[in-house]
Amino acid sequence: MPKKETDKYWDPVLETLPPKKMKDLQFKKFKRIVEWAYLHSKLYRRLYDDAGFKPEDLQRWEDISRVPIVQKEDYRQAQAKDPWPYGDSLCVPLDDVTEYHQTSGTTGQPVYQPDTWQDWEWWAETWAYILWAQGFRKSDRVFIPFGYNVAMASWASHYACEKVGCEVVPGGILNTEERLLKIKELKANAIMATPSYIIKMAETCKKKLNIDPRELNIKKILCAGEPGANIPLTKKRMEDAWNTKVYDNAMATEVGGWGFECTSQPGGLHVNEAFFLVELVDIDTGDPIEELHIPGKIVITTFDRYAQPCIRFDTKDISMWGKPCECGRTFRILKGGVHGRADHITKIKGVLFNPLSVEEVVRSTPELADEYLLEVKEEDAAEVLILKVEKRPEVSLSREALEHNLARQLRLKTNLAFRIEFEEYGTLLRPEVKVQRFKDLRLKKVRG
Repeated sequence: MPKKETDKYWDPVLETLPPKKMKDLQFKKFKRIVEWAYLHSKLYRRLYDDAGFKPEDLQRWEDISRVPIVQKEDYRQAQAKDPWPYGDSLCVPLDDVTEYHQTSGTTGQPVYQPDTWQDWEWWAETWAYILWAQGFRKSDRVFIPFGYNVAMASWASHYACEKVGCEVVPGGILNTEERLLKIKELKANAIMATPSYIIKMAETCKKKLNIDPRELNIKKILCAGEPGANIPLTKKRMEDAWNTKVYDNAMATEVGGWGFECTSQPGGLHVNEAFFLVELVDIDTGDPIEELHIPGKIVITTFDRYAQPCIRFDTKDISMWGKPCECGRTFRILKGGVHGRADHITKIKGVLFNPLSVEEVVRSTPELADEYLLEVKEEDAAEVLILKVEKRPEVSLSREALEHNLARQLRLKTNLAFRIEFEEYGTLLRPEVKVQRFKDLRLKKVRG
């Protein structure tokens, strides 16, 4: 039955399924993908045999935690084997693979991602849930500014837009100024990009084109790739700059589009539970976390992707469970979305430190530009935290006063002292893709 623009849900049955029925459905799907992987993937068979686990050991929900967790490095090692390039992780004949993508490689050798045509249709369907929940409809003209390369995001969002009926404008080959002019020319009313690039586009619009981005009449912005769209002050900066709503979502090349913010903006992400099992586990022990407001590591299983299954994948991202959303979806909420990465949370001078806490301070300081760089290094056997920022050129406040105020706010937020270095306005990198703003340069890293 064709969708109507007034329909609230993409799939009203699954999105409002009672939690008990959803859990039963998820367990059925979980058993199915575990059995498939054990039969068809040498990687998973080896992983499970080494742990003494068999698919028939899955008898009840609590048995899920017995299934070994897979790491990104497991895929890398498996893909070093034949058949090239997918190796032991491939579960279908090589001739059945119709789509190739890969991870960004920001944490090491990229992981290659094969998909069959069925898998690719599944991708579009998972993203259709996301887009519909954020108000994307047939009447929208969506501008996608990224280059269409081996990365997944642009392709997945493009085909999902087409699935829900949107008109798509691919702007990858253009530079930022040309993209903004094309948005203005075609009256595009929606954009998809990383938070960093949305901020850069607004800045370029004002500084280079002398256009207020609010005059472009963008009706909605979808952000992914970085946690910023669920950091309240970063979200506010974007929404104020464009005078529109900014929505967060979460995806990974190995996993899929697993989390999304709806138009109710519940202060977190819905888990796309029809297609994914998202678990929170204790960072140290791996024990399941079901209670609200307790941080844990996100472990994800993708139910319906068969060329290269993803079962209990360690995302290394951190979040916590939150209260249900008022939108009526029964999909669970991760409060605050993704809070950061477990491998970025570290001890500095004996204090547990989350780099995203610095973003909240920088983005709440109106005298500062939006970009910053954070480093921790050893100097004279002491750990030093260095924050590199840019002062906005129109600000009259002295650097000394600004440095004093900023250092005080950072101390209150993190209980740590920072060395603040001012860079010339516009010199810090403003990349189009996701940004790594935290660099741990210590010779011997200390983890919490």
